[in-house]
Amino acid sequence: MTYTAEQFASSNKATVEAFEGLAAQAYSGFEKLVELNLAASKSVMDGSFGHLQAVLDAKDPQEVLALHTGLIKPLTENSVAYGKQVYTLAAGAGGEFVKAFEAKAGEAQTAFSKAVDDLVKNAPAGTETAVAAFKSAVAAGQSIIETAQASAKKAMEVAEFNVTEAAEVVDVAPKATKKR
Repeated sequence: MTYTAEQFASSNKATVEAFEGLAAQAYSGFEKLVELNLAASKSVMDGSFGHLQAVLDAKDPQEVLALHTGLIKPLTENSVAYGKQVYTLAAGAGGEFVKAFEAKAGEAQTAFSKAVDDLVKNAPAGTETAVAAFKSAVAAGQSIIETAQASAKKAMEVAEFNVTEAAEVVDVAPKATKKR
């Protein structure tokens, strides 16, 4: 199997286009993260000044204490919401990169398998043992890649589950406190 100049150029062009798409997605994700951080910091600043004004307007220490105690729940809820949004942005961007990687890895794997098959077909007589060992090594390598991809997906699922569980704990905690 030989590559022609056109095949080589086409392959390189496809790789550059894929990289350009991934770079645009990464930039878009970064923009969304910056927007989220700006909105979160503005919200914290507005909330802080509002809380400070309420504390300054308080008539007695009990009212100040009540204001401070009342601040904990919204801060916790806002922190969890912010964490969820960051995770969603990261998971979305990561998912796009994984899809692109898997697609390119699949294409490369197919091309490599075809090259190995062509090599096997054209192998000289008497090299059957070496060819079998080579094919076995290729299969083992492909199996390792598939296992790594499956492990990465499982890790993402576990992280997503943990974020969901943490959010549920925060939602349940105030309810449990009220029942006492």
